Amino acid sequence: MKGVSLAPGDYIHFKSQVPLHKIPIGTKQWRYYDFGPKVVSPLICLPGIAGTADIYYKQIMSLSMKGYRVISVDIPQVWNHQEWIQSFEKFLDVINVHHIHLYGTSLGGFLAQLFAQHRPRRVKSLILSNAFLETCSFAAAMPWAPIVGWSPSFLLKRYVLTGIRDGPQQPFIADSVDFVVSQVETLSRDAWHPD
Repeated sequence: MKGVSLAPGDYIHFKSQVPLHKIPIGTKQWRYYDFGPKVVSPLICLPGIAGTADIYYKQIMSLSMKGYRVISVDIPQVWNHQEWIQSFEKFLDVINVHHIHLYGTSLGGFLAQLFAQHRPRRVKSLILSNAFLETCSFAAAMPWAPIVGWSPSFLLKRYVLTGIRDGPQQPFIADSVDFVVSQVETLSRDAWHPD
């Protein structure tokens, strides 16, 4: 494309090099990127509630060039801890991955800890960013949570984006914030509302 950078860290370059995989497992549709040598235990990246598998594209490209395998997933809808553990374990079995390194951000960090606690033999290491140990404090801070199912998508997206800092930032941080905002905008109504 004329005028568009295709540098190794660029999102367009990433999309041209790394295919998005989609596999149905039970009633769940798993979307994920998998890049790097298949002979090493992968680093699996789990995003927060407003994230997609795409938000880790720079980590996927950078780490794979250093010999690491990186898998970034979209977390499918699950409604309890046990459903998450069973669903994620089935996903790992289907893609033939036995031992993993887990990296989770926000909700992804909570789910990573939960999986590591219940399936410790599969998890070689755990890396967390902006994670939490329990969800009670979030429920207390969101008295309007019972009406989330009836809230319009634009309102939910607006709420999620209130946590992103405004104001002057270094260019690479500003670019990352812009990318996350664009990913939130791609989320469908189904991502915010139960069936």
